[in-house]
Amino acid sequence: MEVPLLGGTANRGRVHRVGDTVRRPLRSTSSATHALLRHLEDVGFDGAPRVLGVDDTGREVLSYVPGHAVTAPAPAWGLTDRALRSVGRLLRRFHDATAAFDPAPYRWSHPAPAPFDGRGIAHNDPNLDNVVFRAGEAVALIDFDLAGPGSAVWDVAAAARLWAPLRDPLDTDDTRRGRELERARILLDAYGLDDTGRAAFLPALRDSHTWMQEIVRDGAERGVPGFAEYWTPEAAARQERAMAWVDRNADAIEEALRAP
Repeated sequence: MEVPLLGGTANRGRVHRVGDTVRRPLRSTSSATHALLRHLEDVGFDGAPRVLGVDDTGREVLSYVPGHAVTAPAPAWGLTDRALRSVGRLLRRFHDATAAFDPAPYRWSHPAPAPFDGRGIAHNDPNLDNVVFRAGEAVALIDFDLAGPGSAVWDVAAAARLWAPLRDPLDTDDTRRGRELERARILLDAYGLDDTGRAAFLPALRDSHTWMQEIVRDGAERGVPGFAEYWTPEAAARQERAMAWVDRNADAIEEALRAP
């Protein structure tokens, strides 16, 4: 029996659980993603799915990671500071585990732009529904479709943008509203971002926002169902408000996130 899995945008409605496996569409960059996941398995990182092969319908087969992602409507446990700290620790473990991985031989879908395209691998989409939790703690990252070469601060900035969340409070209707900077600080401290990373955080935040916005906009224009459904005029307006809020609060963001 195939059970549809919730969450996701680009592959919405095309990801299914079959027993202890997950079946997903293959992509032109699947070989790169599979090489990364195999590396993570080889170094003993337990926070990602395992590659199991390809099924008779041509879909990739991954191991199913038991637990719960923070899908809408977000459960209260997924918005706690405890959950946020665990996301920071998980992201750090992921970056440490990928430090020895060489991305050069592979073709990636959306590498991070300069100057954030240096050494390292970024998940690139640490959204709430791409993190698996058990007992209120983040234990695994899923959906590596956008993974590719990128610096650690690039990923941390994306996570802060999504989890704090660093956007206009008018567009947050839960307990995180009004605590944007405090929660961003919690995430960075839990990750252990160093002085160099913190100095690069604000440019990474701005560029990450624009980078992801363009990916979604392009997908919508090409008729990708999930992107087209998401990219409404209101969604575009929210993104504009988010960037305007970051610009208005740039000094406060840098001050709040400065290393202790």
